[in-house]
Amino acid sequence: MLEMEAESESTTPTWIAFADLMTGLLGAFVLLLVGVMAAQLEMASTLEAEVQKRHIEEQKRQSLEQALAIPLASGRITLSNGRIGISGKLLFGLNSDQLQPEGRQLLKSLVGPLRSYLAMRDEILMVSGFTDDKVVTSSNRQFADNWELSAQRSLTVTRTLIEEGMPPSMLFAAAFGQEQPLVPNSSDKARAQNRRVEIAPVPRASGEVKNKP
Repeated sequence: MLEMEAESESTTPTWIAFADLMTGLLGAFVLLLVGVMAAQLEMASTLEAEVQKRHIEEQKRQSLEQALAIPLASGRITLSNGRIGISGKLLFGLNSDQLQPEGRQLLKSLVGPLRSYLAMRDEILMVSGFTDDKVVTSSNRQFADNWELSAQRSLTVTRTLIEEGMPPSMLFAAAFGQEQPLVPNSSDKARAQNRRVEIAPVPRASGEVKNKP
C-alpha cells in the first residue's frame, strides 16, 4: 500500500507538467491564429482600399475623356494617366515662350470642358512645362537654361487659360525642364515628343478655400 501511494505521488507532477505544456501550446496556437486573422483583415482592408482607389481613378479618366471628347478626337491633345498632353510645336516655336495663334485657340477650347470637369471636384489644375535635353541655343539669351524655358512656357499657358475664362484659383504653373521625358532623347522625333505642356487635375491642398469655378 505504501509503495502504491508513493508511486501515485511520483506520477502526479508529470500529468500536471503535461497539462501545463498543453495549455501553453494552446495559448501559443490561439495567439498565432489571432495574428493570422489580423494579417488577413489588414490585407483585405488594403485590397479594398486599392480597389476603391482604382475605381475612383477610372471614374476620373472617363469623366475627363467625356469632357475632352472633341479635342481628343481631333488628335490635338492626348490623355494618359489623367494628364492632358499638348505637343510643344502646337503652342510655341523652338526655344520660344510666345504662344502661337493655333495654340491659343486650342487652349481656349479646353477652358469650358475643364471648368465643367472641376465644378464637382475638389481639384485644381497643374500646368507643367517640359523641354528636350538640348541646351538653349546661344543665339537666344532670353532663357538661361531649359528650366527657365519650361517655366516661362507653363506660365504662358497658365495666363492664357486665365485670360480665356479659367478662374485663377483653379490652376497653378510648374516647370520640369528636361526632366521626366516621355521617351529617351535619342532623335529629333523623340525630342519633339518631350517638348510639351501637360495639364493635370490634382487634389486641392487641405485647408485651401475652394472658389466657385
